[in-house]
Amino acid sequence: QLQLVESGGGLVQPGGSLTVSCAASGFTLDGYSIGWFRQAPGKERERVSCISNRGGSTYYADSVKGRFTISRDNAKNTVFLQMNSLKPEDTAVYYCAARLGVCQTQVARYDSWGQGTQVTVSS
Repeated sequence: QLQLVESGGGLVQPGGSLTVSCAASGFTLDGYSIGWFRQAPGKERERVSCISNRGGSTYYADSVKGRFTISRDNAKNTVFLQMNSLKPEDTAVYYCAARLGVCQTQVARYDSWGQGTQVTVSS
């Protein structure tokens, strides 16, 4: 059974940094593209980043470009999202999701989801 578990969320001050992790079990991440999504209260879920199944391509939403970095460690079966220069508008529940094949933007294109981890940016 495919399972994704996010961790590393928390409360951070504006301008601070946080790294969230997505650990997979029941399957190996190699061969899957992994997307990081976020959903703030009252807003739709949006993709903020994705790393392709071959690890050679990464994608970022304009709102996080230059501040967030996605990476994967296939040996640990884990994908990371390093978030720097955090802003209050980054506050959301962050989810990771997996799909076979290349990265896609749409939520519906992803097959397996984690339960989410809360990131709150506030002073």
